Parts: sequence; C-alpha cells; structure tokens
Amino acid sequence: MFSISSNRVKACSVTNLKSLILLLVLVFLFPFSSHSDQTKGQEYKLLILGDSLSAAYGLTQEQGWVYLLQDAWKRDGANIEVVNAAISGDTTDGGLARLPRLLSLHQPTHLLIELGGNDALQGHNPRKIEQNIQSMVELAKAADVKVMIQEMQIPTNYGRRYTQMFTKLFADVADKNDVPLIPFFLADIALDTSLMQQDGIHPTAEAQPMIVEFMKPQFEALMLAE
Repeated sequence: MFSISSNRVKACSVTNLKSLILLLVLVFLFPFSSHSDQTKGQEYKLLILGDSLSAAYGLTQEQGWVYLLQDAWKRDGANIEVVNAAISGDTTDGGLARLPRLLSLHQPTHLLIELGGNDALQGHNPRKIEQNIQSMVELAKAADVKVMIQEMQIPTNYGRRYTQMFTKLFADVADKNDVPLIPFFLADIALDTSLMQQDGIHPTAEAQPMIVEFMKPQFEALMLAE
C-alpha cells in the first residue's frame, strides 16, 4: 500500500487552487473571442422599402442592384440578409401601408426607406411626403429596427421651389430622428445618359454594379460599425 502524507495532499490542493485562480484571471483578461469577432458573426437583416429604382425596373431581378448587393455580401462571407420589398410605382402612402406587415413578417434589424420619387412625380405635397416618412421611421423604431433614409432627387423641371422642398424633406426627417441619410445613389449616374434607360429615370443594367459600389460601403459603415 502507498502512504501519502497530509502535508503533501495540502500542497497539491494549494497548487491546484493557484492554477485555477490563474486560469480564471487569464480568461477574464484575455477572452477566447474578441468583441470584433463577435460583431463579425452577428446576423443582420436589411429590409429595403423602395420603388422602381430598387425593384430592377426594366431589368431582371438578378440584374438589379439589390440582388447584386446580396450576392456581393455572400461572396464576402458577411452575415447580412437582404429583403427586397421594393415595388415599381410605389409611393410613401403605399410604403407606409405595407410597412407594419413587412416588419412583422421579416423582423429586420435595419430598414432602408427609398421612397418619395413617385410622390413627387405625381405632384404630391412635400409636407405629406415628409409626414409619411416620419411615420415609417416611428413604426420601425417602435419595432427596434434601425432606420436609414435614402435621399431622393427629381428633375429640375418641377420648379425650383418644389424641387428644393422635396430634396430638403429627407434631410429634415433624418435630422429630426437622428438617423443616417444616404446620398442619392443616382446623383452621378443620372448625368450620364448612357447609364440611363430611355425614360431618363431608371438606370440601365450597366449602372447597377455602380450603385452597389456606392451603396455597399455606405451600409457597412452604418451597420457593421455598431
């Protein structure tokens, strides 16, 4: 039979206790996964509430910038799902009516409001457009969804006063609610007629990757930096 002295047992116990304490200290000071790693693995779902500019008007869905954006994030390995709820011809009235169901159905983490262009083309009152977008922001925030507003622009032939009021309303809503305002993604593209369809309003298939190139870093700066 082997005999182990009580002093030796105590020494082993003290050594084990010290080792355990040291391990706990190391885990506390140097966690196995960093905050950046945790953020990288976080899931995001982006809901795009838009009109024909995001609905690939005149193109196949696979040619549209929203589809190409999702494809780019898949290639990057980014854990971001894009839900395209854009409908050609939609107005802020339509978007406001559709939003509650979309929020409930998809439960996004982020919302891009890309609406207002058709309202302006139909001569709607800018104050009404602003009220509708404000209501959409409030609905999203109530559902704990982070909002981004897409600035919209219209041709200057609608008159200087109306055009200025229309463009300004997007910044006003963004400032009032402290939410990001993304510059109009066709600001430069629309100046190149070769990148616009014959109607002069909708971008061509060749312009869609350019929109992705502009929008992708905008989204990532706002979403992944949180």
